[in-house]
Amino acid sequence: MARKSTARSWIALAGIGAVAAGCAARRVAPATPAPQPPTMIALLPDPETKVTGRIHVSNEFGSIDVSTPRGSLVVRSSVAPGPVASLADEEVTRIFGSALEALPPAPRHFILRFKFESDTLTDESAALVPEILQAVRSLQVPEVMIIGHTDTMGDRKSNVALGMRRAWRVRGILTDAGLPAATVDVTSHGEADLLIKTRDNTPEPRNRRVEITVR
Repeated sequence: MARKSTARSWIALAGIGAVAAGCAARRVAPATPAPQPPTMIALLPDPETKVTGRIHVSNEFGSIDVSTPRGSLVVRSSVAPGPVASLADEEVTRIFGSALEALPPAPRHFILRFKFESDTLTDESAALVPEILQAVRSLQVPEVMIIGHTDTMGDRKSNVALGMRRAWRVRGILTDAGLPAATVDVTSHGEADLLIKTRDNTPEPRNRRVEITVR
């Protein structure tokens, strides 16, 4: 059986070769590549911050910058991209509505502040805890990142430890309220990532904080 199969394969190949040889003497125009379909690009504001960024669109024929909210353009393979037109809100919903609904929720960010040289929340920050818990519980599979920070009072090593105590303090508050511990990641930057730049040994309440990202 193997020999018969091999013979048939060779016959088929020989036939293809004969056809190709027969066509070799004839001029055949090269196939024209099919034109690429046009692509629409739109720049939408961030759903959380409402800030519109900036994009640069280019091809071999030219380029254009887009920075206006809901600015859109069509890109074709044969001409320069553009021009830019602004989409109305209803057009954004009609064209991109299903894609936007499929996006995961934007991360939520919170800042909790602490009393001087302690891991005790200020009263204003303690009042934010219910909102943080609500944001976490609104997600099916939440991830919570907690980062502890300090001001520049004291030495760097001690501030890393203080930042970690603050982060763990917040973790404890959230887990005691029912947040699964496995969803929480805790770390400390100490005084290495100041929100307000200061000199060494400068007390700054805004730097004594824990930053929380819920996503």
